[in-house]
Amino acid sequence: MAEGVFLNDADFEMYRAFIYAESGITFTPTNRSILESRLKERLREKKIESVRSYFDDIKKDKEELKGFLDSITTNLTRFFRNQAQFDALEKHVIPELINNIRKSTPGTIRIWSAGCSTGEEPYTLAMLLTEVLPPAWKFEILASDISLKCLMTAKEGFYAESRIVGIPDNYLAKYFDKVEGGYKIHASLQSKIKFDYHNLKNDSGQRNLDVVFCRNVIIYFDEAAQTAVINRFWDSMAAKSFLFIGHSESLFGMNTKFEFLKTEWATLYRKNT
Repeated sequence: MAEGVFLNDADFEMYRAFIYAESGITFTPTNRSILESRLKERLREKKIESVRSYFDDIKKDKEELKGFLDSITTNLTRFFRNQAQFDALEKHVIPELINNIRKSTPGTIRIWSAGCSTGEEPYTLAMLLTEVLPPAWKFEILASDISLKCLMTAKEGFYAESRIVGIPDNYLAKYFDKVEGGYKIHASLQSKIKFDYHNLKNDSGQRNLDVVFCRNVIIYFDEAAQTAVINRFWDSMAAKSFLFIGHSESLFGMNTKFEFLKTEWATLYRKNT
């Protein structure tokens, strides 16, 4: 039965290699137990008893593959996570974009929240930009994730009371409605964000982005996959633009063109061409 399913070494290598080829996500002997537990759970849901049979399914069925990749990813986030990075965005990046790069000509700032999980990051960005951008300026946010389940939560914009920790009281009052069981994002804020499925293994097709947030995502990739993802970000970004990664992540030693940037509030990276 599915409860007794486990991966022998050959099966683990088969799944590990396939997952890496399809998503860039790396499983090693250290985190093998995570893959095994998620796979057992998936087989129980599908009432499938053989890991080999399920492997055949995900090779043939792209939708099932999406569901499987969704199940093996970890989605941990919250509003205003790592406040120092949002301070750097507000007090360094946005003034730089407005005053120095765009020569104060009103325009649209384009941001990509890559690996947006259940939406807390892009909604935080939308609230912040609404507050601090001059009236003549606009913004667009693309928010993407490999988890369809997370994207559905993000699009709905409903968060239980336990999930709104970290939102300033004035933001909560201005951008949320209190509803039964929690809070609902205002439709006016939702309209500023486009949520879309995206596998970071592939080119997003985006170009001329001013800011990319991809935090606590590349830690799931090995060095080769990390470099490929970061270089695809480079291709998607404008000549003078900014990249935020997780505060515990680093591009140090990686073969990329990004410049390290240390601000008074947080460190980030800059495309300066």
